[in-house]
Amino acid sequence: MELLRRYLRARRRAIVLAAVCCAVFGVTFALYHLPLPAVLYPAGLCALLAAAFAGRDLARTAKTHRTLQALTARAAESADLAAALAGALPAAEDVAGQDYQALIAALQQQLAAQSAHSALRARDMSDYCTAWAHQIKTPIAAMRLILQSEDTPLSRRLEAEVFRIEQYVEMVLAFVRLGSADTDYVLCTCALDEVLRRAVKRFAASFIDRHVRLDFVPTGRTLVSDEKWLGFVVEQLLSNALKYTPDGGCVTVAPAGESELCIADTGIGIAPEDLPRVFDKGYTGCNGRRDAGRHATGLGLYLCRRVCQNLGIGIRIESAPGQGTRVYLDLAQYDLKAE
Repeated sequence: MELLRRYLRARRRAIVLAAVCCAVFGVTFALYHLPLPAVLYPAGLCALLAAAFAGRDLARTAKTHRTLQALTARAAESADLAAALAGALPAAEDVAGQDYQALIAALQQQLAAQSAHSALRARDMSDYCTAWAHQIKTPIAAMRLILQSEDTPLSRRLEAEVFRIEQYVEMVLAFVRLGSADTDYVLCTCALDEVLRRAVKRFAASFIDRHVRLDFVPTGRTLVSDEKWLGFVVEQLLSNALKYTPDGGCVTVAPAGESELCIADTGIGIAPEDLPRVFDKGYTGCNGRRDAGRHATGLGLYLCRRVCQNLGIGIRIESAPGQGTRVYLDLAQYDLKAE
């Protein structure tokens, strides 16, 4: 019924014109006193022809409407709008329809050109960021070697800052690689405790310098995962735990339940209104606006969630202000096979 109402509304001028013409002919026939059968017979034939034409036109309009609705749904689901519409538009039967289709074709060409340009710029930016991240590692390694030649409070402090720079570089690489169509995930059977020990060892200087106690409980668990990316997630979670835990606090890495790993701290915690959004890209929350978290980027937990999704690992957070934070990694959410 809605289509019929729209059809009649679109054809209202033709309907009004036909009604006026019928009225003119009726008045004319009446003035000439023509017999009523002589008027009704051709009028009935004209009405039948008009009804047949209107029915055929309505059917054609309904078919075109269904086709366009299907194309609209396909275009909404497709990442490539030009490919979804290419050659699929129904043939236009009037001048206005032909002009509209010509305009759509021109817009498709412009959209395709802009998409190709954007893809090229994104690829160039990705290549540049990757090259920059690899090149910056050379001076970082040189600074680390220079600082290791002496053991003073200043050198230890500088070495900690160099380590932070190195972490930010790793975040840049992770961000670029996650947005790329090519991935370097290599799934294999790995010992979880070895991944955890390597990650904890990288933060040893920070634990010692800030007098933060580490409670590490071995899991004795093996799983199918990518050691490098799993280590990246653990390091990001340890970095957050250290960042928001005051000096003299405690960070715990231990199994939880049958399939979860818990990384907990005794830090400042997370506000309830921030918990639903901590995994959003760029979201820093209340802690990110305080002095203790002034270096927050809002990317660490976002990257962790993206990597965990790719590895088939569940991740969730429990926290309350002043009561620390507990991050749980569900290591048995999906069944993966080693390559």
